[in-house]
Amino acid sequence: MTRPTVTMELLSLVFSLPQLVAKDEGYFDDEGVDVQFVTKEYAKPGISPLEDHELLSSFGSTKSHFESGEASLYRACEWGQVRRTQDTTVGGRIVSKRAAVNGQAIMVRGDHPATHPQDLAGRTVAVNFHHGSHYVALQTLEGFLPREEIAIAHYGGPQARFEALRDGTVEAAALMEPWITLAEKQGYKVLAEAFYVGAEIASPDVDEDTYERINRAVVRAVAKINEDPRPYLHHLTNEIPAELGSVAPEEIPLGRLRYVDPAPYPQDQFQRTYDWMVSWGLIEDTNSYDSVVKNLVQV
Repeated sequence: MTRPTVTMELLSLVFSLPQLVAKDEGYFDDEGVDVQFVTKEYAKPGISPLEDHELLSSFGSTKSHFESGEASLYRACEWGQVRRTQDTTVGGRIVSKRAAVNGQAIMVRGDHPATHPQDLAGRTVAVNFHHGSHYVALQTLEGFLPREEIAIAHYGGPQARFEALRDGTVEAAALMEPWITLAEKQGYKVLAEAFYVGAEIASPDVDEDTYERINRAVVRAVAKINEDPRPYLHHLTNEIPAELGSVAPEEIPLGRLRYVDPAPYPQDQFQRTYDWMVSWGLIEDTNSYDSVVKNLVQV
């Protein structure tokens, strides 16, 4: 049996914890596949905010290892992955739903007068365009506000959004763990919180056998995490620079960490997501399930 090597591009580690655990525990080795990680860097904090999402690629403003061919797997939010299959130049397609079903919270500083989502009418929420914070902020807030009263702007990755919120340069920000816990420790308030699924895109060189091996290792890792995630949460808490504060693994509420076995990305779910994205002008209306999805995980 050949031993393939696969490189995965990582963003915020809360969304790739099963893959990190599979590596830590030797599950990928057990499956005869060498897995390497490469971290995608967020743009440096302090960038000028953007209000038009079309000014930024769905692969971000820094180098994409997936698009350069240095990585062949990349997981992120469902909406962003649908958009990336339109933007990719290397033939990336959604091959499964990801194992992470984690959430983001829209937060304000403790001294901000807002107490509920309607208070954010016309007030800017810091997000990362074409990533989970962007789409979950829109989907969450439109349950409370007319679309014309929802204001978002691109500030970059979670550290940049946290710092903008801390410094008062933006009134609200969408954050994931461990940044939610860090903000709550410093007295910030959650106005709304939502959980959402993600997906994985793969380049055409990832074959079904290789992905099946990776998936078996991830399924074992999901079971291990769900037994007790605490031994692995240092992967998350180590993301926080010391000068911003600290979060101990035991301080992260386990209810915010949800991991399930990867599954096929179904057509009805795609269609709901795609129609919503078209309605916001977040994607062209010329895509289809067959042009976006190539499931490598079976039921």
